[in-house]
Amino acid sequence: MAKWGEGDPRWIVEDRPDATNVNNWHWTEKDASAWSKTKLKDLLLDLKVVTSEGECEVTEVSKLEGEASASNRKGKLIFFYEWVLTLEWQGNLNGCETKLSGKAEIPNLSDENDAEDVDVTITVKTNTEEANKLKDMMRKDGIKLIKEKLGDYIDSLKVEFSRGMILPSSKSSENSPSHQVAKTVKDKMILNTNSANVKKISDMGIGVKIDTKVLTLQEEFKCSAEDLYEVFTDPQRVRAFTRGDVTMELEPGGKFVFFDGNVCGTYVKLERKKQIVQRWRFKSWPDEHYSTVTLEFEQKPDHTLLKLRQTEVPANDFERTYQGWKNHFWEKH
Repeated sequence: MAKWGEGDPRWIVEDRPDATNVNNWHWTEKDASAWSKTKLKDLLLDLKVVTSEGECEVTEVSKLEGEASASNRKGKLIFFYEWVLTLEWQGNLNGCETKLSGKAEIPNLSDENDAEDVDVTITVKTNTEEANKLKDMMRKDGIKLIKEKLGDYIDSLKVEFSRGMILPSSKSSENSPSHQVAKTVKDKMILNTNSANVKKISDMGIGVKIDTKVLTLQEEFKCSAEDLYEVFTDPQRVRAFTRGDVTMELEPGGKFVFFDGNVCGTYVKLERKKQIVQRWRFKSWPDEHYSTVTLEFEQKPDHTLLKLRQTEVPANDFERTYQGWKNHFWEKH
């Protein structure tokens, strides 16, 4: 028998806040199935596809079967999810009041595939010329939006179920990140970038469900898509309208920092003259909460149409986010 204090540390119960799972050695697991069903429905219901030809809207999630979980083994987070979905959609062509309907079937939303690799099959209930036009519209534009929503679900799952999975050790210093995780949320403070006042993190929604909104904007610019793309990717031009130093690592996974660190994130996709996708956050948002910003550049004969879509914007910061894009980007270009 080992002497007191000399045993295998994996079996020693430390004096710690929760008195369980010392050094994160044991397997812990959280069931994310119920949360996932609610989240997927929130993201997909009422999704609209609007083009110059017509409009379609997801009216029902008629099938949602599967499961999801988050696990911690030896300090490593493992996320598992596997879902089969069927979405019901309705739509009509411009100038036609007749409502047509169809389905979007998703057989393989799982941790083995990225959201952009998920299969989405579009069908219609009637074989008419109008219905087939709507089907083509859903295939071209609707599948893209559906995959974006599925990507939002995956990101949200990892953020929501990362909290509290890696437990602190009693040997951690009081100022270490692991000790801070174990402290009560009410004891933490965060500085709001809009004022010198300090707000409790509990007021910002950390540890609870964050109400979010989707921000959409579009504007016409009298320049080419290439020139407009350069405005968002050329460091000198970005410094000009942000009036400060910037950090821009222009590659997927690269970081960006604007406005003295108050806006930061990473690039997800950079497609010259066509699209920029970013994981984007304000410094004052709850820890590890990111929105997804998609900028699409559509070249027209005499102008470029810029479309912005930003998902997962905290509801209590929606107006500031909207005004920021409008004042610092739209009106300065």
